[in-house]
Amino acid sequence: MKEKFYLTTAIPYCSGKPHIGNTYEVILTDAIARYKRQMGYDVFFLTGTDEHGIKIETKAKELGITPKQFVDGVYEKVRSIWSLVGASYDKFIRTTDEYHEKAVAAIFKKLYEQGDIYKGVYEGWYCVPDEASFTDTQVTGGLCPDCGRPLQRVREDAYFFRMSKYADRLMKHIEENPGFVEPQSRLKEMVNNFLRPGLQDLCVTRSSFTWGIPVPGDEKHVIYVWIDALSNYITALGYNVDEEGELFKRYWPCDVHIIGKDIVRFHMIYWPIMLLALGLPLPKKIYGHGWLNFGTDKMSKSKGNVMYADELAELFGVDGVRYYTLSAMPYAADGSITYESMAAAYNSDLANNLGNLVNRTVTMNKKYFNGVIQSPGENEGPDTELKETVSGTVRLVRERMDSYHVSDALSAVFDMFRRANKYIDETAPWTLAKTEGAAARLGTVLYNLLETIRIGAVLLTPFLPGTADRILKCLASDCKETGFGGLRPVSVTGEPEVLFARIDENELFKKISGEAAENNKKDEDVKNMDNEVKTEEAADRKYEPLAPMIEFDDFIKPDLRIAKVLECVPVEKSKKLLKFKLDLGFETRQVLSGIARYYKPEELIGKKLVMVANLKPRVMCGEESNGMILAAGGHDSDNVKVLFADDGADIGDRVG
Repeated sequence: MKEKFYLTTAIPYCSGKPHIGNTYEVILTDAIARYKRQMGYDVFFLTGTDEHGIKIETKAKELGITPKQFVDGVYEKVRSIWSLVGASYDKFIRTTDEYHEKAVAAIFKKLYEQGDIYKGVYEGWYCVPDEASFTDTQVTGGLCPDCGRPLQRVREDAYFFRMSKYADRLMKHIEENPGFVEPQSRLKEMVNNFLRPGLQDLCVTRSSFTWGIPVPGDEKHVIYVWIDALSNYITALGYNVDEEGELFKRYWPCDVHIIGKDIVRFHMIYWPIMLLALGLPLPKKIYGHGWLNFGTDKMSKSKGNVMYADELAELFGVDGVRYYTLSAMPYAADGSITYESMAAAYNSDLANNLGNLVNRTVTMNKKYFNGVIQSPGENEGPDTELKETVSGTVRLVRERMDSYHVSDALSAVFDMFRRANKYIDETAPWTLAKTEGAAARLGTVLYNLLETIRIGAVLLTPFLPGTADRILKCLASDCKETGFGGLRPVSVTGEPEVLFARIDENELFKKISGEAAENNKKDEDVKNMDNEVKTEEAADRKYEPLAPMIEFDDFIKPDLRIAKVLECVPVEKSKKLLKFKLDLGFETRQVLSGIARYYKPEELIGKKLVMVANLKPRVMCGEESNGMILAAGGHDSDNVKVLFADDGADIGDRVG
């Protein structure tokens, strides 16, 4: 019976199309899954989508659709991209799947009934983008310790999970299982920053939104992400409180959770403690990979530096994307991706090193022996060193893949290809072909090259499955052994093929620039049409003179922030003032503004605008104003316009 191997990705939050940083994780996990299958394991590879929460509820409301309609659309995008990059998963779970929702409700009920969950009042900080809660001791300056964005202060009835009850047992497990979390730097960070200082009980429900799994017996509360999303690793296997299911019995405990470094805390602390409370075995390993950054910056839609796998595949091919993402991410550090670095790696490693090696070797065998593979003779010259490199590479790949040093494993394969190219220069087959009596030696050289390429294709299968299949087709071989000698003499190779056509980098960057310009062209055309009309109007307008020049230090004194209008009503006893309740992300503010002549209150609710957040409070008409809304037009203008922010701007972000 085969040894089982169960591995998972984190399930990405279903709020939008996943970028290449998100997609890297499923490519990485797929490479490990394919490698384990190659090694003879009974593999179960799970991925999916996390589909509940306030961010999804809010986005759906803004679009005028139901949350389920919204997540259905995003789910299709995720599945499409996962399929595009060749993810060979065995199951795709959605947290809106009925069986998952029933199991999560049963898990919550069990934990509540055994006293591990209790009802109380939650007061603390909340990060909307990360859907994460933080205590006062974890927060500095009202900013999220994970993503750095402004937090909201919240207070609501909630249910709590008794984390501290199981902290000692988790610490003991970590001490007895030193490989529980890798890399070790992630483990030390969690132990020193969270476990040793002492765990606080975890808020596991919310009552401020409804898009989630209702708490059994108290349906004004919904079960929060910690129990909902994390439980997918067992519910996907058929686990429920009253029954475990055949897949669960077969594959649990998980052999490795593949996750990003930013969610190690949830998987190393929250998830194992939940399993301890349920009386279930803990996962064998949690591997927290780094981020794939755009250059040196973390990818962010608000920064405009996001790259997507489907768009990159159009430029570099699917295996070009797989190769770069797998090779660019070191074991314990962040990786970097740019169009320039992708093009350079594609040309150097794929087109020149690998593609040229395969094409010219198969072509030479066609030219000199009509494609017939010759019987190799005794080793001469560099033959032994080449074969030792091949056998050493096979060993290195296994060692590195077994320890999740995936980029190092892939690097070893390409080092082997470089050695094969050097072997061509050392043996000069074109010279042997012209030398009388050297046919046998030429046949040996080409056999060694073809066999190196075949073994390389086998080793490449987990990383670049499409390319590996094409190489084996060129060799007309179905041998998957990694020992030297698998190619059968007298068999005939297939036709040579250009695996990776070299990219003209100048043309590539013109294309990228052209696409970016085209995306902006329609917006610019509209602006230009508006400007043509407004230029005539502007000729007769009178402008206020510029204020005196100021220093930069003066400019940065006003703290301008993006705020969202939650409420807007007229101020009694005033014809000019409107009273706003503004959401700054980390707090709400009451602000008065003299724009009642120009806007109806209902026109402003839900809008994002710019406010001066550090203006000292003042009282107008008996109401306190804590800030100022920015508007154009001035006090004497008949056409005052509020400066609204782009819908994509995040509330609380600083302007300037």
